[in-house]
Amino acid sequence: MDQIAIQDRIFPMMTCFGCGPANERGLRLKSYVGDGCVTATFMPWPEHDNGIGFLNGGIIATLLDCHSAAGVMNEASIQGWGPLPGAELAYLTAGIDVRYLRPSPLDSPVELRAVIVEATEPEIVCEAQLLFDGKTRATGRAVWKRWRPR
Repeated sequence: MDQIAIQDRIFPMMTCFGCGPANERGLRLKSYVGDGCVTATFMPWPEHDNGIGFLNGGIIATLLDCHSAAGVMNEASIQGWGPLPGAELAYLTAGIDVRYLRPSPLDSPVELRAVIVEATEPEIVCEAQLLFDGKTRATGRAVWKRWRPR
């Protein structure tokens, strides 16, 4: 891909376990602006085993949260809603509702998609999916709130 990942463009020094480019031991998720959504591909590691040969649910939740972060930060950037003084990011996860629909493979790349469904400066809502073989394996509806340092 010739475009720069959202993570590398908007928060290159972030050390988040899931999407932080500066965390060498993290998942290092890379998300890109696609046609009507934000997309990513992630190859699970053997260490992400849920104990019975599938992708661990906690890793899935992290991927959905961090991929929604890319969608939210990209939308905030487009809208001109950058970080407020004293904040490292413009928005923080306020909550995420993850639904596991079917097992996800441990030995094949999975696809992630994220779409912004509501966007106001105080709150952005993003719906994300983890897919494999054309089937949705898990979904996440994430609510992100404007980070207002106190």
